[in-house]
Amino acid sequence: MAKEQVAKLFREAQIDPGLRDTLNAAPSPESFVAMANQKGFSFTIKEWRDMTNFSVEEFKCELSEIPGI
Repeated sequence: MAKEQVAKLFREAQIDPGLRDTLNAAPSPESFVAMANQKGFSFTIKEWRDMTNFSVEEFKCELSEIPGI
């Protein structure tokens, strides 16, 4: 299920600086989701937004700045 995939991505990004740096380099939410999918995490941009409730402006912060990460 997509919710578990999003949660798994955030958990793995906490412990893997390379993954975190790669995802932080995404220039757009669409690119972020595409990169995550290429890394084996399966979710759509809508599922990611539904799970995280992030707006586009919030996405522009570093992944490590997201509360709870």
